[in-house]
This record gives sequence, C-alpha cells and structure tokens, in this order.
Amino acid sequence: MAIEITRPGKYSLAVGTPVLPAAGTLGFGDRYKRLLDLSKLGALITNPVTLVPWNPASGARVVPLDAGFLLHTGLPNPGLKKVIRQYQNTWSRLSIPVILHLVGTSAPDMLRACARLDEVEAIAAVELGLSDDCTVADALAIIDAARSLEKPLLVRLPFFECMQLALPAADAGADALVLTAAPRGTVRDTASGRLTSGRVYGPLVKPMILRLVGRLRRQIPADVPIIGCGGIHSPQDARDYIEAGAVAVQVDAATWAQPKMLERIGRDLGGWIATRQRNALLDEWHPDMGTTEALQRRMPSEDQAESN
Repeated sequence: MAIEITRPGKYSLAVGTPVLPAAGTLGFGDRYKRLLDLSKLGALITNPVTLVPWNPASGARVVPLDAGFLLHTGLPNPGLKKVIRQYQNTWSRLSIPVILHLVGTSAPDMLRACARLDEVEAIAAVELGLSDDCTVADALAIIDAARSLEKPLLVRLPFFECMQLALPAADAGADALVLTAAPRGTVRDTASGRLTSGRVYGPLVKPMILRLVGRLRRQIPADVPIIGCGGIHSPQDARDYIEAGAVAVQVDAATWAQPKMLERIGRDLGGWIATRQRNALLDEWHPDMGTTEALQRRMPSEDQAESN
C-alpha cells in the first residue's frame, strides 16, 4: 500500500514503506549498495548539497559520548551542478524515489538551485534543510523561493527552533515537515583538549524529538505530514514515532553502527519480515530474513526430498 509522505495534490510523493535514510547516511546512492537492499526503503535521501561547493570542517570530526557521539563535518560536497552530473544516472536506475537534500542558505541561492532541480527527472522531491540559527523571516523567504519547484518540498527543521518554525513553515507551503535535524551540542574533545561543537547522535535524542512530534501533530494542519527523525535504533523506535503521529521516519546514526538495521526497520514497517518457523534451527533463520530468502532456503531441502 502506498504511503503519502507529502501533502495530497498534483506533486504528492507516495512511498512503499515509511522508512527512509536520513540525509547524510547513505551518500548519493553509491554507498552501502553491497550491504543493503535499497528496495526495502521508501526513498533515498541524499547527502546534503549546497549550490556551490563546501569544504570539510577542520579539527575534530567525531567525539565519542557516553551514549552516542558528536559529529562535525562541515557538510562537504562538490556543489549542486557537479552532484547532479555525477549521480543522476545512478538515481534513474534506483527502484525507489530520490529526495535531494538541499541546504537552505539564502532565497536567491534557492531560486537558482530550484531552476536546476526541476530539470532533473531522477529527483522526485527536495528536502530543504534549514540552519540552526534561521529566523522565522529567513525561513519563510527561503521556503517561498523553494516553492518555485514543481516537485514536493519537505522541510527539515532545526531541533531548538522547531516549535517556533513548524507552523510558519507549514503555512508557507511546506509539503511535509521533518522533525528534526540532530540537535547541536558542545563537548570537550579528549584528544585535543578543546571544546568542540557539532550535532549529537544517540538513543537519548529520541525521547526529546518524539515529544516534539506528538505536540506538533496536534498543532499543525492535519494535511501536512510529519516525518520523525532522531535516535531510532530499532523497529520499535520507529513504531513509536508512527504512534506519536508521524507518517514516516528517517534513520540516521544506527546505519553507521549497524548498516543492516536500516533494512531491518524497513522490512519490519513494510511488512517484509518472515515469521520464524517453529522447527527452524538457529542457523536457518535471522531477524532480517524476508519471505523470498526464506523460500530460497527451503527449496534445496524440498528438492532433495522429492528426488529421494
């Protein structure tokens, strides 16, 4: 059954399962392809892209925490033009829709980017990432510029400004709201001894964002879908977001630690998990097994029995 993850309308986007990778986890469709079955996901969300190239951040990139880690990359990318040229053929061959994550820098840049994006048929929708220090006025100007797109527009909100920006973003024409970008924090990097800022990932993020999803589901218009993102490390985590009011979820850090977990969550919420046979041995079954694989594992023994 198709699941609409954007507002109903001419450019609505429907997916087969409500599980997506968060921006920055699966590259541009060229990463993890030997580890994951992408067809078990609802769509591919690309790494963040800017109109012009951005360089990597200097200094510490990853700082371990007691329950997660802090990540600071600077969102390096070669710029929109080069990304499209390099990956549009890859996107056109995928069996799932592609959502390009576009970093919202300014309204003029957004207008230029959208004119280019509308020419790319392999891109089904755009996810707009708003910066953490974005004011309501700046956000509305960027969203208004992005509405020139003839594609669905998802808007990913920053964590701390989420309550302030959600309703204005919905009223401005966002086709869906993604709650939220990973919260920013500051920790001391024990390797350098310096304070380092970046985004915080880990299981403890989930309770905070889950509460935001529940509160905002009651406040924003019912026709604006919410996609939950943050601290999802199991199928039950994903189901908690759905129960709180999200139509879909995005999985981030769990994919880096356990790549198969993203596919397992996709299989679970998409209805592709096989029920374990009562007499199955431990080496004949695993949590990621789908019905196709289960049938393939049974066939040799059945064929052998028939030949005997």
